[in-house]
Amino acid sequence: MEKLIEKARTLIEAMPYIQTFRGKTFVIKYGGNAMIDEGLKQGFAQDVVLMRYIGISPVIVHGGGPQIGKTMERMGKKPAFVSGQRVTDEETMDIVEMVLGGKVNKEIVNLINRAGGKAVGLTGKDGGLIQAKKLKMTKKSEETGESELIDIGLVGEVTDVRPGTLAALDQGGFIPALAPVGAAANGETYNINADLVARALDGAFSGETPLYLTCRDGLRDTS
Repeated sequence: MEKLIEKARTLIEAMPYIQTFRGKTFVIKYGGNAMIDEGLKQGFAQDVVLMRYIGISPVIVHGGGPQIGKTMERMGKKPAFVSGQRVTDEETMDIVEMVLGGKVNKEIVNLINRAGGKAVGLTGKDGGLIQAKKLKMTKKSEETGESELIDIGLVGEVTDVRPGTLAALDQGGFIPALAPVGAAANGETYNINADLVARALDGAFSGETPLYLTCRDGLRDTS
């Protein structure tokens, strides 16, 4: 009984926020311990389903870096990073799509469905949702002190968002779970940082600050 009373009190306190944000789309970056700890995973799924029930449309953009790394190591491939970006050759890109668009994405979909929601998994390639181009990175040369380009492979940045697919899913009452993979105009597939995808999607919708569930330094405790 005490738990029910506490939940009722929480809902009453949340009413002004529910009224303010009802009908809006919230982009949620899902990562960090919330993807590992079983209690946090269950709580995340329940919260997302509740958001949908009260009239807020959640769109989930998920990470999966540790899972990609473990799969690469099992396949005898050592992960490499430059300034926090995963060096992504063609073989690594295949692993990224397999892990993010397959295993991780479907686990999230199943988690939300079990909590009473209707989740659909997709990547940025579905419906041309995330348009991308190759990310150009530079660093200063130790010899000359001048900036030089670094090629880290099939790592991309968002150039455009076409949210029609998400709008159609929203009309059907579905909760989209998106793996951060996009494609260029020439069909090239790119691995994209999930935080950047979440930010780009948010700009295509309400422009509200996206929600980040992460344990990454530099993002915690920030608005």
